[in-house]
Amino acid sequence: MSTPNVIIIGAGLAGLACARELVQQGYQPLVLEAADAPGGRVRTDVHEGFRLDRGFQVLQTAYPEARRQLDYAALDLRPFRPGALIRWQGRFHRLGDPWRHWSDALPTLFSPIGTLADKVRIAWVRRRVLQSTLAELYARPETTALEALRAAGLSDRMINGFLRPFLAGVFFDDELTVSSRAFEFVFRAFAAGDTALPAQGMGAIPAQLAAGLPSDTLRLNCRVERLDAPVVLLASGERLTAPAVVIATDGFETARLLAEPSWPGARATTCLYFAAPEPPVREPLLVLNGEGAGPINSLVVPSVLSPAYAPPGQALVTVNVLGDPAGDDHALLAAVSQQLRDWFGPGVEAWRRLRIYRIARALPLQTPPVSFPETFSPLVRPGLFVCGEYRSAPSIQWALASGRRTGEAVAAVLRA
Repeated sequence: MSTPNVIIIGAGLAGLACARELVQQGYQPLVLEAADAPGGRVRTDVHEGFRLDRGFQVLQTAYPEARRQLDYAALDLRPFRPGALIRWQGRFHRLGDPWRHWSDALPTLFSPIGTLADKVRIAWVRRRVLQSTLAELYARPETTALEALRAAGLSDRMINGFLRPFLAGVFFDDELTVSSRAFEFVFRAFAAGDTALPAQGMGAIPAQLAAGLPSDTLRLNCRVERLDAPVVLLASGERLTAPAVVIATDGFETARLLAEPSWPGARATTCLYFAAPEPPVREPLLVLNGEGAGPINSLVVPSVLSPAYAPPGQALVTVNVLGDPAGDDHALLAAVSQQLRDWFGPGVEAWRRLRIYRIARALPLQTPPVSFPETFSPLVRPGLFVCGEYRSAPSIQWALASGRRTGEAVAAVLRA
């Protein structure tokens, strides 16, 4: 390609969205990615015919920026059924969303997870977040998610049996110390649209974004060693320059490139994948551990949503464990396998481990204070910009929005 107008460091969703905006405005960005494929944390590995997303991830179809930038039809989205199957007192109980599936009304109403008053209060929380814009949600008085749930009058049984494992699976924080604003943003997204997986795995999302770029825009296996904008020094020793440089990496890498002494920190998660001859759950439901004991927080069977996740005649089971448990993989596998046998019986003996992903920097902490992501300026200093979670918030919504807004800001500066 000819000399780029902009160098973008990082080909995650934010970096790709930034590049697409710049291309649409007539500029020539060059995207540098240290990995062997675009996507950042949103990646899908093909292993023995199975599609393994790097950690349990989903797309919320209600995200306005995702609707704006992604072609949902081309992604062939496969939705989960709203609600969850909850392990509680030695049995599984169904908790659904009667606003979208009336058939779930009675099972939800008579579920032992929470009281009738709890379900009325959840309906009130749902109505409250749906009637607010995103800007209004982030302008409300802030506390932690746990304090917000208690302030809404929800019982410990409802919080610990359903909301704690559900939200812990979203934020990787079983203490629910995340901001109440982050909680309401997520709750609104779940209530307003579908929770879905692309038929070919979550990696189809960055692949679609990258496909919209000129073929010479993206350079893979290209790690940036140091940054002294406008000079970008690669690990190979190559030096690149451009009128504008955008850092679109995770918070840790952004702090490193900016030579900042500290960064906000992140939460970890561990994901185990199993091949099974039969799916333990035959509906597209999220399975939650409402008992609070054992390593498992949640379980899904992606191949029930899309057969492309597993070879014919097999099922793919995804187990999520919070944090990065101490000990080797054998000890973790033994503890998880024992809990799976307790849940689903001796048939689990036929399951085969595929892979274990330990993701140390899965998500930023998101503890208060958390501000409305669109209030942050992407400009660090003349010619240097950042986008993504570092000055925004994690989620597909804010990664895409941050990338687009940064692309707009860079284009405006270049035009000037």
